[in-house]
Amino acid sequence: MEGDCLSCMKYLMFLFNFFIFLGGACLLGLGIWVIVDPTGFREIVAANPLLFTGAYIMLAMGAMLFLLGFLGCCGAIRENKCLLLFFFMFILLIFLAELSAAILAFIFRENLTREFFTKELKKHYLRNNDTDVFSSTWNSVMITFACCGVNGPEDFEAVPLLPYSPLESTTPEACCQRELQSRDGMFVNKEACLTGIERFQNRQGCYTVILNSFETYVYLAGALAIGVLAIELFAMIFAMCLFRGIQ
Repeated sequence: MEGDCLSCMKYLMFLFNFFIFLGGACLLGLGIWVIVDPTGFREIVAANPLLFTGAYIMLAMGAMLFLLGFLGCCGAIRENKCLLLFFFMFILLIFLAELSAAILAFIFRENLTREFFTKELKKHYLRNNDTDVFSSTWNSVMITFACCGVNGPEDFEAVPLLPYSPLESTTPEACCQRELQSRDGMFVNKEACLTGIERFQNRQGCYTVILNSFETYVYLAGALAIGVLAIELFAMIFAMCLFRGIQ
């Protein structure tokens, strides 16, 4: 009876990890294709900072799942205690990292308030100075989401103008409306925007825009996170049971 249970657990673990292996291989292949694709899709992704970052995240996740599935499959089907131990340690590290991230997110949740972002923007933003990482990131966010500041253009009234600024305007170029929401997109009317004509500016704050964009996915992301943690927990239990059952 014990041998039948062990055999059943072995093949279930193999099947489970085979699907993880296939999923990782698909993500890895897709990530590589997006980054090196010669047909022009790469240029579309590179023009959007969020898509560009997403492609590398997808590549890293694919590689991790590919390795995880491989270790689990080989360890289960060959009844290799060393591979099963590696699989267990790998899952444990991922589990602890995710748990740590969740705890840190809870501890520092007050740093995600509108007031915190407004204070940081007014303190560190250097307008069109793209050599500054903070300013460049904010400009990319404002262009991508067609928004302006945390609350709106008024956030930049306290930000000093650059000495070589051609127009006396507190509104940065990144807040001006574009035909295409990318750095290469043509301005609708840059001069009118910088002289303060509101209909050529993105007036809505980024905090509200981004919150509305991701609001529908918050509960889904939470449910997925709980599901992933549960699967990882069961995978560790199965790996240890199989490890102990192998003679």
